[in-house]
Amino acid sequence: MIGEISHFLSLSAVLLLSLILIFNFFFFFAKIHPNQLILSLRLFNQACWLVFISFGMYVYLAISDDFSIAYIASHSNSQLPIFYKIASIWSAHEGSMFLWIVFLTAWSVLFINSLDKKHPLKKLTLLMLSLIILGFLLFLLLTSNPFERILPFGAVEGADINPVLQDPALAIHPPMLYLGYVGFVIAFSFITAYLLNGDFDLQWEKEIKKWSFVAWIFLTIGITLGSWWAYYELGWGGYWFWDPVENVALMPWLAATAFMHSLFASSKSSVLKTWTMFLGILIFALSLFGAFIVRSGIIDSVHSFANDPERGLYLLGFSGFITLLALGIFAYRLPAINSSKLVVTGSKESFLSMNNILMVTSIFSIFLGVTYPLIIESISGEKVSIGPPYYNTIFAPLILIAAMFIMASIDALWQRSITIKALCMNITVPIILSLLCVYIVWKVTAIFSILPYIGIFSGLLILLSYFLRVINNLFNKKFINKGSGIAHIGLGLLFFAVSMNSILSYEKNLNLAPGQSISVNESVQEFFFKDIQVLEASNHDIISAEVSIFQDGRTIFLNPQKRKYTVRGQITSESAIHASVMKDTYLTIGDQLENGSWTFSLKINYFIKWIWFSATLMVLGMLLTIFKKTAP
Repeated sequence: MIGEISHFLSLSAVLLLSLILIFNFFFFFAKIHPNQLILSLRLFNQACWLVFISFGMYVYLAISDDFSIAYIASHSNSQLPIFYKIASIWSAHEGSMFLWIVFLTAWSVLFINSLDKKHPLKKLTLLMLSLIILGFLLFLLLTSNPFERILPFGAVEGADINPVLQDPALAIHPPMLYLGYVGFVIAFSFITAYLLNGDFDLQWEKEIKKWSFVAWIFLTIGITLGSWWAYYELGWGGYWFWDPVENVALMPWLAATAFMHSLFASSKSSVLKTWTMFLGILIFALSLFGAFIVRSGIIDSVHSFANDPERGLYLLGFSGFITLLALGIFAYRLPAINSSKLVVTGSKESFLSMNNILMVTSIFSIFLGVTYPLIIESISGEKVSIGPPYYNTIFAPLILIAAMFIMASIDALWQRSITIKALCMNITVPIILSLLCVYIVWKVTAIFSILPYIGIFSGLLILLSYFLRVINNLFNKKFINKGSGIAHIGLGLLFFAVSMNSILSYEKNLNLAPGQSISVNESVQEFFFKDIQVLEASNHDIISAEVSIFQDGRTIFLNPQKRKYTVRGQITSESAIHASVMKDTYLTIGDQLENGSWTFSLKINYFIKWIWFSATLMVLGMLLTIFKKTAP
């Protein structure tokens, strides 16, 4: 009965949202009456609460093991801890779409109620948010209904959650990612409402600035958690595969990063307004494109949820309608919204606009990499794969150019051109020091590869530029934007760590029987496979290897595992990792061979922890920017 009530509440939310749109459609061009807005707002709030209550009841169904609900029976189990019973809701398509809508609704209701009652854009923003929530609710209920019952009798026991998803990081990763994805609905709806309103004297940037910053933080955390989980859980020792689904998460992040920089310029000196509006629309459009890619089954990926043409057609149609609506209004208003102010050459705005161009270029490159194989397959039937070499070749020069602009813009001023002399003084020392560091890296490692070294040089340019700026400000007592500085240091560290990891890390495949040892290289003097143990856990059996490694003058002990889960019969590998500041020793166990020996994959991953630390710095920098008292 609770399932039917939850279903009914979601249907009721659809009805209320439809009433809002129908009611306001007939009075769209009429003068707004206060009671009209009050009624619309109350209906909207009630619809949102219905969605929240419906989802809360669905969580109760999962916790209470109601296996008459088909989705819960397929993705949960009575033996699971409560934490994973709740996480099972977003472990597959229907439940994760429900969570997506809940977050979309939460962002919307918080924002619309934060606006002043007399705000001129409140009604139009409310209508855009209602339209978007209604579209996704209809998608959920018509094509992906999570409330379907198993009739006439429910399942006795659930099929269990996918074992690789039984991990705290992955349980938290999707909610963080979704909060970031859908958080940009605020900027999208508000900008579209601004364009529809047509009063271009309104100051709209400050209304959405902090909301967008918070959405960016969630998106960054979500992507970072996914990368971290892939590294330690999947057993392949990597953190980014340039998988199409990973790429469609990266595109909104790049657009959001460009949007935030453009938003600074737009609110600070009333330039780049066109850029800001375009990027605000683009972020959510890319999020919708990502939803289509992940949930349509159009690509094969370990991250994709579904393979249903009906769902894909709905998502494509709805996403296309929303995006074309916003872009159409933007194109219609474009002649009127062009700023009368010109961007001064050599000013901070000019560097920001150049970086916007680089960001959009990188987004287009990723979009091409994702869609090109689909286009070729649809035309010729031939399967084409685009992998890391394409993306690395594209991104290396873009990263270098972006680093040069970031370095040059540190001391640039708003709407004032920096002199050639000052520019040369600002960039000469970082360039010389970066070249010297690159030379030292080459001499120490005796390894040279052009693309990674471009990344190392780019990261060093940013890092050294900001370190020199901090040192200079300590002596001259000049103002420094702490949030911006920490975030950009994080970006420079990311470039540096990823590039160093790519040239220093190595992998060795080994075959040993219990009791055998082998020398791997100068760093790993002895790899000793002591024994194998067979253990039993609550819902899986374990094969655990006891391995000791004599490395860099000391012995470390690792226990990589293979697990077989009793309900699904699925076998997973659990890596064993010994972490240090500079590197990780990463070990996974493979299969047993006919002669009784076991296969192992040993990886030494340098600077791997620095990658996630760099993301932490970027988030910290953004938090400082949000909470600082003065404008940037």
